[in-house]
Amino acid sequence: MNKLNQLGITVGKDNKAEVIFDSLFPSFLKVKYKNPSEYIKIYWDTFQNHSDGNNNLNGKIFEYILATLFVRENILPLYMSAKVAFVPNVIYDLMFYTAERGPICISAKTSLRERYKQADLEAIALKYVHRKALSYLVTLEVNEAKSVKAKIKSGDVIGLDDVIVATSSDFDDLINELKTFKFSEPPTVKVIESNQIITFEKVKLLK
Repeated sequence: MNKLNQLGITVGKDNKAEVIFDSLFPSFLKVKYKNPSEYIKIYWDTFQNHSDGNNNLNGKIFEYILATLFVRENILPLYMSAKVAFVPNVIYDLMFYTAERGPICISAKTSLRERYKQADLEAIALKYVHRKALSYLVTLEVNEAKSVKAKIKSGDVIGLDDVIVATSSDFDDLINELKTFKFSEPPTVKVIESNQIITFEKVKLLK
């Protein structure tokens, strides 16, 4: 069985992006790198030499590169294509749950253009339910990242905590920051809790 499939990074068979990812290196566990941003750069540059410019494929490969990096850096458990209770109609690219902040979301976009707005709305929706949650937009486009960073600073973008270029030293800082958190599985949500529960059984006992 394929390693990505075994880990749950991919689901099902005949996934074109998975086949391409596997063809880049014999095993992602054996790729040598000095820091996280270098791992991203090694993988992305190798992929670009094989790429046909398919945007959907680019996005999937970028997600797989990030996911395998988190495996290499022991930042786990990692949730991919994740849904969050009470946040309807949103599927988050990569997500962690921490004791300190609750959910931490990584939105992966190879390029941004107007797509940062979607990531910002998703971050707002998450923070509406989980006030202390963190949301990061990780991209490969340096100039677009600068532009969105400026919007975060000016208050035009209010949900995202930061936008980070995956091949920069800022990304290394993000990985180091993530390692300071205590990761766990999210708690099971009890939608209603009360010590005063009036039930049919109790009413019957009155009679």
